[in-house]
Amino acid sequence: MVITRNEFILAINQIASERGIAPEDVFASIEEAVLVAYRKETDDDSEEIFAKIDPQTGEVKILDKQGNDITPKNFGRIAAQTAKQVILQKIRTVEKLRTIKAFEERVGDIVKARVIRRDNRNVYMDIGRAEGLLPVEEQVDKENYKPNSVFTVLIKEIREDKFGNQRIILSRRDNRLLEQLLRREVPEIESGAVEIKKIVRAPGERAKVAVYSKSKIIDAVGACVGQKGVRVQTITKELGENEKIDILNYSQDLKEMIRSALAPAKVEKIEVDEKNKTAKVYVNEDQAALAIGQKGVNVNLTVKLTGYDIDIIQVKSDTSETDNSFKDTQQAEKKSEKS
Repeated sequence: MVITRNEFILAINQIASERGIAPEDVFASIEEAVLVAYRKETDDDSEEIFAKIDPQTGEVKILDKQGNDITPKNFGRIAAQTAKQVILQKIRTVEKLRTIKAFEERVGDIVKARVIRRDNRNVYMDIGRAEGLLPVEEQVDKENYKPNSVFTVLIKEIREDKFGNQRIILSRRDNRLLEQLLRREVPEIESGAVEIKKIVRAPGERAKVAVYSKSKIIDAVGACVGQKGVRVQTITKELGENEKIDILNYSQDLKEMIRSALAPAKVEKIEVDEKNKTAKVYVNEDQAALAIGQKGVNVNLTVKLTGYDIDIIQVKSDTSETDNSFKDTQQAEKKSEKS
């Protein structure tokens, strides 16, 4: 039985070469598929038969354990159809694996992604040559992922789903998204002249970035902000424009870091307990709301940035007495997050 002419064998080699598939793998798959087709056609479940394809002529035979040709007459058409399906499936499988492999090397990079569709929770996005998954835990609450809308996303990881399929997981919440945007927009970071010490985010609301430069002639904050704020504005647009980005100079002086991180609030005094990693921050009444921030975001991000629990304590402007009514705001929200 000859299922194809020699031209078909040449075509297999050409396709295999173009798609990065070993011809031997294609031939082995055809032999397996033809054997399945034979058993289905003849109801022969014997384990002592096998299929053999001649890679030079394209001739396929069904053989018994003694090597005798037991190929049924008129079996060529069925075998040819089976071979075609196997080759197409093999190409699709290998191409998918190659694509996943290519994106494994790009984990941590950012790409433009177009929304294809969404179900109740997840968003599926076109990232060029592949489909990425933006799961609910990687989405920003206030963003509208409508079809054909475009977002900059981070390629976070390659993850296997419950069906055993590998998925390219994307993120809009990961801190590395902001880090990569900074590297793209700020040449001084990419060159190493400016170093990102730490990034903390409340995605969709606010982010704080501590930067540092060893060179006295380079203004680390100024480099990130850009002339007239153009660099940080570009990054803000990529994050959806709702997320405010605070860029501050990194310092080993904890008090200085806290003052910078709580800006624009003006801090009167800071008391640090290094043993318990806590800090009491005293501000005037009119500065308390700024220090705490809406929903406690500003003080919570400062906690993440410094690693110290922070109590914001109001100082009454007229009597210099203190009011601790705000000091538990951050701790309460932190406990809520943990729960």
